[in-house]
Amino acid sequence: MKQVTLNVRGMSCGHCVKAVETNVGALKGVSKVHVELEEARVKVEFNGSEVSLDEIKEVIDDQGYDVI
Repeated sequence: MKQVTLNVRGMSCGHCVKAVETNVGALKGVSKVHVELEEARVKVEFNGSEVSLDEIKEVIDDQGYDVI
């Protein structure tokens, strides 16, 4: 398993947290997603042979947030 912490701009409320955690968590190979709203971070644990970091970033981007 790989673990990564992404800095994400644009998250401001509980809806943002739910959108990111639900959609990233639905990806095959993602085992854990935790949004730290105050710190503007998303921690993801995933299997790199099933899902790529770029795919995870794309899903966050598709929700309207910017991975920096």
